[in-house]
Amino acid sequence: MKKNSVFIQKLTSGLRQFLARKPIQQKNIWCWRDVKKSKTKMFSNNDEAVINKKLPKELLLRIFSFLDVVTLCRCAQVSRAWNVLALDGSNWQRIDLFDFQRDIEGRVVENISKRCGGFLRKLSLRGCLGVGDNALRIFAQNCRNIEVLNLNGCTKITDTTCTSLSKFCSKLRHLDLASCTSITNLSLKALSEGCPLLEQLNISWCDQVTKDGIQALVRGCGGLKALFLKGCTQLEDEALKYIGAHCPELVTLNLQTCLQITDDGLITICRGCHKLQSLCASGCSNITDAILNALGQNCPRLRILEVARCSQLTDVGFTTLAKNCHELEKMDLEECVQITDSTLIQLSIYCPRLQVLTHLPNIKVHAYFAPVTPPPSVGGSRQRFCRCCIIL
Repeated sequence: MKKNSVFIQKLTSGLRQFLARKPIQQKNIWCWRDVKKSKTKMFSNNDEAVINKKLPKELLLRIFSFLDVVTLCRCAQVSRAWNVLALDGSNWQRIDLFDFQRDIEGRVVENISKRCGGFLRKLSLRGCLGVGDNALRIFAQNCRNIEVLNLNGCTKITDTTCTSLSKFCSKLRHLDLASCTSITNLSLKALSEGCPLLEQLNISWCDQVTKDGIQALVRGCGGLKALFLKGCTQLEDEALKYIGAHCPELVTLNLQTCLQITDDGLITICRGCHKLQSLCASGCSNITDAILNALGQNCPRLRILEVARCSQLTDVGFTTLAKNCHELEKMDLEECVQITDSTLIQLSIYCPRLQVLTHLPNIKVHAYFAPVTPPPSVGGSRQRFCRCCIIL
């Protein structure tokens, strides 16, 4: 099995190198003069090349499955046989069109959906500003097995797209709608009704979403593991109470710049989501040490904590956190103006896995996280590298 895998990898690599070469004009290959004679002619007459005769189509299809979108399109222009193999739906299970975002229009997405059909599992249209609701409606109808869909920055889409996804794409697990500012509570309600397997949702900067939308979402998608609500400025503590009550599997939560959030809402999250590993509450200036105490008491698996610009947090809260959350790996304490060296002492004692720490530049981290060898000079007064943490 291992030998076959190595063989396929070598063939794939060789195929990529071959297709990357500039075409060489030869007498036995049809040229522009032939095109004038037959404008409908697309491929050479010698369609049965040596590689097609030596290798079975199943193996060629397996090789093609390792190729990216650009290489597959090049293969499709080589011969009739390769056109069929390259455009086979099984080769188009994962598509990322970010590099072509300026050229992608609705009709491209429609054609892809018709070509891939039920084979497509993962599609990224991140930044494709030309894609709208109509194209995604056709996409949803054709690609009903889609599991991961990235529509980050597709600003033309509205609630209509989520209605289509709800109706046809019940297997959807990951959905990114960040910066799709026309999305409202209606989208979340539709997703809750038609996408019960949803595990990860990003609605960052969808500032029309309120607690009503969150309530509808979590009641139908109780298996959510990651929820990104960055910049959803209308969210209040009540929204977090719904999440804490219905999402026990939650691992990642981003509430950056959700300015109305207070201790009450986040404490509910801590008590209901004991598997929480990553929490971003940067810019939530109303929170206090009560949050750090709740995290320490309820979320021992916490690995990432970002509380930049939360100026009410003090050494007392971080001491409780450090004594209970020993798996911490990354912390952002930028502009937490009340913390002192005492916090770093506790972190150095109780959090041996801590590797990334952003903090106030006037605190001497190296006094507590001493490097094995002196770090090279990087200029400026702010130290950056040490044994246990990287100061960003």
